[in-house]
This record gives sequence, C-alpha cells and structure tokens, in this order.
Amino acid sequence: MFDIGVNLTSTQFAKDREQVVKRARAAGVAGMLITGTNGLESQQAQDLAQQHPGFCWSTAGVHPHHASEWSAATAATLCRLAEHPQVVAIGECGLDFNRNFSAHDQQEYAFNAQLALAAELTMPVFLHCRDAHERFIAVLKPWLDKLPGAVVHCFTGTQAELTACLALGLSIGITGWVCDERRGIKVRELLPLIPGDRLLLETDAPYLLPRDMRPRPTSRRNEPCFLSHIVQQVALWRDEDAEELAQKTDENARRLLAIR
Repeated sequence: MFDIGVNLTSTQFAKDREQVVKRARAAGVAGMLITGTNGLESQQAQDLAQQHPGFCWSTAGVHPHHASEWSAATAATLCRLAEHPQVVAIGECGLDFNRNFSAHDQQEYAFNAQLALAAELTMPVFLHCRDAHERFIAVLKPWLDKLPGAVVHCFTGTQAELTACLALGLSIGITGWVCDERRGIKVRELLPLIPGDRLLLETDAPYLLPRDMRPRPTSRRNEPCFLSHIVQQVALWRDEDAEELAQKTDENARRLLAIR
C-alpha cells in the first residue's frame, strides 16, 4: 500500500521522524509521498525523500494558504527541485475558499502558475480543492491535456463534484476523513462510485486521524502506519478485499507518479 499524502515536514514529527518512517514500513506501507506546501517545505520534503530512497518521494509546490508568497523566486525553487528524481509531482496546489489565508486572486494566480510549470516539466499535479469547486475546475481544465496526470488530494466534495472530477480524468485521493462519523459519511457513500483505477489512499498525516480506530491512539496525531486502517475501512465500504485494494491503490499511485 502507498500513502500518497504525508506531511512529514510538520513540526509534529520533529522529535521522531525516523521512527515514524520505521513504523510505516513495519505496518506494510510500501511507499510514501511527502507533501510540499511552500518553497521551504518543498525543499525539506525533497531532503527527507532523499534520505529514504525507493520508499519516499516528494512533491514541490505552494498550497493555496501560501499563495500570497508566490514569486519568481518561488517558481525557480520549484523548478530546481523538480530536477531531483525524488520529486515526482507539482503541488500541493489548488484553491481553498474555506479558510482564505490568501486572497482568491492570489490563489488562482499561484495555481495557474504551478499548472503551467507542471505542463512545462511534464509532471503530474497534486491538487487541493476546498469550497472552490467551480473556480478550481475552471482554472484546471485548460491544462489537463498538457499534464500526464492529476489527483485531487483529500477529496471531501459532493457526488456532483466527484462526477465532474472523474469526467475530467482526475484521480481521487481518499483519507481517514471517511472514518469520521460526523463529517465523513457523505464521502463514504461515494466510495463505490470511484473507479478502481482512479482511487488513491492517503493519511494526510499528522492530520485527519481516523476517528473509528479501536483502540484509539493515545496521541491525536495521525501517522502513515495507520494507512492500513483506512485501507480496511475503504475496502469494507466498497465491498472489496482489503489486500487487493491495497495492491491496486499502490499500483495506481506508482503509475500516476511514474515510479517503481
């Protein structure tokens, strides 16, 4: 199984990053994609991935929360990082009209610039969309025929939004959000609608600890070693075998990211 979304640069992992990676391996995780969310963290993500060759890879990008920081220097940093074999996708990029840490026009500008960079470099994109579906699709759609692939990370949208994403050929990243009996039920109900070759799984660690884990972890911090729980639950709700789902989603991740 492959975890396509791990925020390993988070300060929540500052004291035990190596142990986190070791626990992931011991739990059966076969690969991890470390998320870059701004210039500095994208560099840190690449550094971490380089320390674990054949097991960790990374993205290089600017999250919509950091879109106001976008500059020519940022673009140059991402382009330089993309030269490294560990960096296999541009992102996390997209739109977030829920928290609005950056203005909408700044978000759209940074998103468009990263899509252009990905197209230039022929790299897939790792996408973020929250409460911004209409504009997200409008900005993304003109670039899709120039990109080798794209995944909507941590999908939490509606059935109509899922249908629109699938119609555009996007892959769908599912997290432990679906294990939340308060917020995740609607997305859980959509799981059978996602084609098997478009489904990717992720923890988004240290965030989104699955709420239905028993016994509950003593810490509220999520870890990639908990991906197996997400696999089990998603398989249950899709009426599939968990081992087969783990293998299939691993294959999907490696195909999208062009890694072995």
